[in-house]
Amino acid sequence: MYIFRRWWGADTSRLMEMRRRWARRLLAATGVKVSVHGEAPAFPCLLLANHRSYLDPILVLRDVYAYPVAKAELARWPVIGRGARQAGIIYFQRERASSGAAALKAIADVILQEGFSVILFPEGTTSARNGVLPMKKGAFRAAVRWNLPVVPVALCFSHTDDFWVGPESFLRHAWRRFQEKEIAVRICYGPALYGSDEQTLEQMVRAWIEEQLVAFHSEHCP
Repeated sequence: MYIFRRWWGADTSRLMEMRRRWARRLLAATGVKVSVHGEAPAFPCLLLANHRSYLDPILVLRDVYAYPVAKAELARWPVIGRGARQAGIIYFQRERASSGAAALKAIADVILQEGFSVILFPEGTTSARNGVLPMKKGAFRAAVRWNLPVVPVALCFSHTDDFWVGPESFLRHAWRRFQEKEIAVRICYGPALYGSDEQTLEQMVRAWIEEQLVAFHSEHCP
């Protein structure tokens, strides 16, 4: 991010817009058809989404100016890693407690000081479950501690083959799915939520996301 600023004198908003255009072009070029329910937040917040595939951060980045939170190894992924670095990303190493604490502080700084949103997938991994996996508490702890607005996001894929689960490598899965003419995804944005404690906030986010997943499943799998 800082290299781009130095070369082009670009501010973060311009880089975020560049990345949003990149995300939209990439999704269109790979046959991803997106429908949006609700309104993407136009204010800085913590976006908490269920996790289904490697496309998940890009789906949200097409709509918002935000810093994704991701595991450190994502920086080495082809195409996605490069696009993520262009306008900033918060990396953490799961095996290091200090890395997680630093990431939580970075989340608060981005939202409160820089005025941008942060995207996080609190399940910590992808799954093919109808509902949501147990959510890690770090995001909710940060939201309560710094009184951050939390916007739940439900990512609903029409086909379970789009879920990236199991031992299949990133490149192999991407290549297999992009042979399809169309990958249909619904993105549902919820209301801003606040909680006085981690558990209550987690329950509110989980309930809203799972409600959207159930509704989508009932529409497409009657």
